[in-house]
Amino acid sequence: MKKDPYNHKERYFLWKEKVENGIPDITKSNSDIILKYIDDMENGLNISSKSTKGPRSYIRLNNLRQRMTFLAKQIEKHCHSDLINLTEEQIIKFFTSMRNGTITRIDGKSYQSVVDFVKPFKSFWHWYIKVNKKNWIEIPDITEDLDVSNSKPRWVYLTEQQVKLLCDNAKPEYEVLIMFMFDTGIRSPGELINIKVSDLHNNYKELNIREDIVKKGSFGRKVKLMLCSDLVKNYITKKQLQAEDQLFNICPANVNQYLKRLATRVLGKSTSLAGKKYSDLTMYDFRHCACCYWLPRYKSESALKYRFGWKKSDKIHYYSELLGMKDTISEEDMFIDLTKTEIERRLLKTEQENKILKDKLEAYSIDVDKLKVLMQIFTRKFNQISSSKIIEQNRI
Repeated sequence: MKKDPYNHKERYFLWKEKVENGIPDITKSNSDIILKYIDDMENGLNISSKSTKGPRSYIRLNNLRQRMTFLAKQIEKHCHSDLINLTEEQIIKFFTSMRNGTITRIDGKSYQSVVDFVKPFKSFWHWYIKVNKKNWIEIPDITEDLDVSNSKPRWVYLTEQQVKLLCDNAKPEYEVLIMFMFDTGIRSPGELINIKVSDLHNNYKELNIREDIVKKGSFGRKVKLMLCSDLVKNYITKKQLQAEDQLFNICPANVNQYLKRLATRVLGKSTSLAGKKYSDLTMYDFRHCACCYWLPRYKSESALKYRFGWKKSDKIHYYSELLGMKDTISEEDMFIDLTKTEIERRLLKTEQENKILKDKLEAYSIDVDKLKVLMQIFTRKFNQISSSKIIEQNRI
């Protein structure tokens, strides 16, 4: 069974029990419509034609119920309306206010990623349209002009040297963990904590990320361990782990706390090239860093996507932002097509001339061999005649 590091399933059903009689602090109308929406998403009902069919994961369900409850409270407060009675103008102005800082967080700061609220609302509204359509009721799409652009993601960028520096200053078990995440680019903690010792093959040089542990929309894959194979092997031996044992039996929250302390001590609190402070380092940042490391080393984009479990190429830029890349243009690349064609033509002519010379040389070599044979015959005959004359002279 796939391990759930954040207990999403348990949290979801615990929430369902608490809201059996309605979601607190919002109107009954909003509570009823949200509960109906979440229930349909749990069972895969009334899914938008543009979305993947089937029940939503517990991660997704928890995200939707949290976002929609939050939006219901804020819309009641700022728009004085229930969710289903909103106008297009109201919802556009509401999200614009979140973007420009007119509507702020509880701590007074502006929302950093408003799109994380816009998308759940769009999903909810499209569900609402579909439900009503079955009853022959037309609902206008008030979300059509909502801004779904995303701000540049911020994360902690580490070079290969900085990763090694962290490892040199980390506890032994964390050194293995860091290099494993950096080498494999594995999703942490979701895929990471589900890896078993038996998933390692070929003397710990290959890792099988099983189909049953990957996130929805990804795929299982086998990747080579190019940086951490020996570390992992020694780690397993020292821990005396068995085939079915969890490779890293960790608490994600504790690991992230340790990584923040380690990065602060070793790298300080300055901001990395990807916009986030080193002191905010988490496990998931190593997936970004791994992408940056492997991007210039893989010869094909498809091979890189396979290693990271991606189906779309845009993930490469999202995770790497092309940090750490180098300009690899050479003098040969500077030749324009016409010049290259002329060079290729001359090269072909030279090759043909060389072939003619080679054929002549081979013919000459044959003639020389024949001449050698004739010289040998001549020499032998000459010696025979000379010997005969000497014998005749001796007889006289």
